[in-house]
Amino acid sequence: MTAIPQGRTRRAALASAVCALVVTGTGVTGCGGDDPDAGTNGVGKLPPAKIQSRTQSAARAAETVRLSGAVISGKRTYKLDMQLKGDGGTGSVTSKGVTFQLLRVDEHLFIKADADFWDHQDGKSDDGTSDATAAGKLEGKYVKVPKGDPAYKQLSVFTDKDVLLDGLLALQGELATDGHHEQRGLRTIRITGDKGSGGELDVSLEGKPYPLLLVRAGGAGTLRLSDWGKGFALEAPDKDDTVDYGQQLPSS
Repeated sequence: MTAIPQGRTRRAALASAVCALVVTGTGVTGCGGDDPDAGTNGVGKLPPAKIQSRTQSAARAAETVRLSGAVISGKRTYKLDMQLKGDGGTGSVTSKGVTFQLLRVDEHLFIKADADFWDHQDGKSDDGTSDATAAGKLEGKYVKVPKGDPAYKQLSVFTDKDVLLDGLLALQGELATDGHHEQRGLRTIRITGDKGSGGELDVSLEGKPYPLLLVRAGGAGTLRLSDWGKGFALEAPDKDDTVDYGQQLPSS
């Protein structure tokens, strides 16, 4: 059973009291009790295209967001837990059982991982150092990714709030609404693309119409979006904790 926040309980009690006064004083019945959008931000009454537009605008305007869940791309599953803001992001990415930390501050992108992540092949690195030795030196350090490295473009997407959300929040196909729901104690309206095959998006009916849950088209992952507007620290690592890889990062 999902616990109902005390704030909602008090609001419901107040609404009932007001309704009772109205009924007693005027003899009016009904009092809007059957309206699922009563007391909401009103987006549930809008056409689905308008709901999608409103939630995209709210997401762009928010300073921060936390994005967690799974994204499937190119037959590979990426598990994300990222905090994002306009000038960068920080968090973890897991792929093929290997987890690494990502940190981007402005244009500076860093990876932090254990030795297994860096020990990617047998033999020796370009400077003649064995991979195991090199991996040991990189373990637990913030490794700066050169901006011209192919890995920079691939990985920086996970730290770019606007690019990531613009790509995720557009459902595919014909839009429709799919009823009222609840996500973590917040009432939502669900919109779908092509009856769900083009994705599903739960939009908050309380406060700003932020997207709260996304089921991607074609079974390409499910993501939760939370902590909208909640601040977090985003700072470049200390120089003592930073390593310049000195060559192109491994493509794997």
